[in-house]
Amino acid sequence: MKRSTGIARAVVACLVAALGVWLNSSAGAQSQFAGQWIIELDSFKSVPGQVHISLRYDNEGGGHSETSHMIAREQLQGLSETQAMSPGSAVQFQIRRDAGAFNCEGWFREGKGSGHFVFAGSQSYVSELRRRGYEAPTGEQLFRLGLGDVSLALIEELRKQGYERSDINQLVRVGTHGVTIDYIREIGALGYRVGQVDKLVRMRDHGVTPDFIRDLQTLGYRELSADQLVRTRDHGVTPDFVRGLAEAGFRRIPIEDLVRARDHDVTPDFIRGIRDLGHTNLSLEDSVRMRDHSVTPEFVKGIKQAGFDKISAEELVRCRDHGVTPEYIQKLRSRGVQNLTLDQIIRLRDHGID
Repeated sequence: MKRSTGIARAVVACLVAALGVWLNSSAGAQSQFAGQWIIELDSFKSVPGQVHISLRYDNEGGGHSETSHMIAREQLQGLSETQAMSPGSAVQFQIRRDAGAFNCEGWFREGKGSGHFVFAGSQSYVSELRRRGYEAPTGEQLFRLGLGDVSLALIEELRKQGYERSDINQLVRVGTHGVTIDYIREIGALGYRVGQVDKLVRMRDHGVTPDFIRDLQTLGYRELSADQLVRTRDHGVTPDFVRGLAEAGFRRIPIEDLVRARDHDVTPDFIRGIRDLGHTNLSLEDSVRMRDHSVTPEFVKGIKQAGFDKISAEELVRCRDHGVTPEYIQKLRSRGVQNLTLDQIIRLRDHGID
């Protein structure tokens, strides 16, 4: 009998342990994560109605994480302006998100404050996710959905714009990578509804902002794919770079040519420098080749001053490749070697004649 009782107790203990695991892996109103907050109200006066907040916390992997971003002043519920700007005041307030609330307490003085927070997950948010076909997030996932302010309105916006239904991990990435509902709406209005959340996150990660897209469209680049936008941004082809090339004579050139020019450091200043020395009919390919072979405006000017005023871009490249510098030409002339053609000078240089 005692043995049966012992077995029964063991079974109950196992069931309780299993129930505990299930409860810990299921998100709900009791899911809590804690950390520290730092807020500055007066450091970003150029952004009206916005405050800067940093949240520091331990993650489940045992490491430490921090997130910093701007939020609307009105999101600090329960924090009055009098408290925040006081000579010193204990405060309690909330930052409410659909995924849950950050319950904060601490100290404020003259617009700067710090303290501790506890995040309490929202069961109604979890229920709404499940109603929409998502799996229940873990406590860690729910916390991160709150950090990233992945609201139900944001999820609905993804659906309205025809994005494939993502899983919870992808929704977490949306928030942690700074994809806001405003970002989704703005790039959607500009014609970019890329269909997959991962592509959306990639655009945001690579700095493809609505302003970046708008500026390129204004410059005539309206049909770029999401991948082209990312590649353009990654290679430093900014709207200012495009405008600079246009002012230097290269207008409406294909985006891949712009990328190639940027990769080879063919800048507007480089092009203008070469053209000011008389080479006004160069193609972009000529400019790339000259830049690759270190035919700089200074080099071209030196060759001109050495008496070779009318040589082509190809001949300039040939001079550079064979080590025929302005200094070499002047050295030959100082030794009485005059009236040589460029071919003759190159041959002398090739034979090591100084």
